[in-house]
Amino acid sequence: AVDTKLEVAVLQESIAKMGISSRAEIERWFTPETLGVSGTVDLLDWNSLIDSRTQLSRHLVVPNVQTGQLEPLLSRFTEEEEQQMKRMLQRMDVLAKRAREAGVRLMIDAEQSYFQPAISRLTLEMQRRFNVDKPFIFNTFQCYLKDAYDNVTIDMELSRREGWCFGAKLVRGAYMAQERARAVEIGYEDPINPTYEATNAMYHRCLNYVLEELKHSTKAEVMVASHNEDTVSFTLCRMKELGLHPADGQVCFGQLLGMCDQISFPLGQAGFPVYKYVPYGPVMEVLPYLSRRALENSSIMKGAQRERQLLWQELCRRLRTGSLFHHPA
Repeated sequence: AVDTKLEVAVLQESIAKMGISSRAEIERWFTPETLGVSGTVDLLDWNSLIDSRTQLSRHLVVPNVQTGQLEPLLSRFTEEEEQQMKRMLQRMDVLAKRAREAGVRLMIDAEQSYFQPAISRLTLEMQRRFNVDKPFIFNTFQCYLKDAYDNVTIDMELSRREGWCFGAKLVRGAYMAQERARAVEIGYEDPINPTYEATNAMYHRCLNYVLEELKHSTKAEVMVASHNEDTVSFTLCRMKELGLHPADGQVCFGQLLGMCDQISFPLGQAGFPVYKYVPYGPVMEVLPYLSRRALENSSIMKGAQRERQLLWQELCRRLRTGSLFHHPA
């Protein structure tokens, strides 16, 4: 997506023909100080144009097929919605500042693809503000989406251009049924990869791209949020090939507390940062979350069977040796 470029002159002419704005005003949008230095505009340049000219949204109009009149492409918020947005931004600002003061990462979770653009946009603004010296704010990328790789590469390229630190959490995704049902209902292309194997390939493709970046940038970080042993093995192999060391702290791993300890413990003992996270809240709200985590990775059930086998082997070993209780050194 970032590789697609338009000639500035062609874009200006097209905008003028659509009647969005006068040619004189359009020419003021594209200046050597802002855009079009190379004579072309790409997706990130266009985003920057909209960012720096917030009133541009009033020019983004489309014809109403019934009346023929030009109408705003983006609906405006009501006064109450404006207040809700301001309060949400204030809360996000408080959380981000506290995370930075405490020296901890704030990871913004991902939701359904039809909500995600707004979430990613707000996350991006926080990254621009807070990820100056190190990545405190992490965005989450769902690799079961067909456009996951594009999303990762666009954000990475934007961080390079603007000079802030890239932080990402890679997951597989947990809303497959909802996504596909809505695609059928409304009639657009299914955004989900067709098979579990395709999702695995996408995850490894995104992860490999980020790891390649870590080789050249000491300020970027990634969390490999996965219960998949193959993915963890892939990460370790690529890190070794690229010369990335556990002590650098650029790569960390995350699993649910009580799951895949046979992965978490060896990683921790090898010096990797490992996080065991705990869903906290009312039972009726936590259980659906846990069920989505199970659906997110079809290998989890195989992993549970393997864990039971390993636990049984360890219990038998302790009974045979008379060392029922473990005493850490």
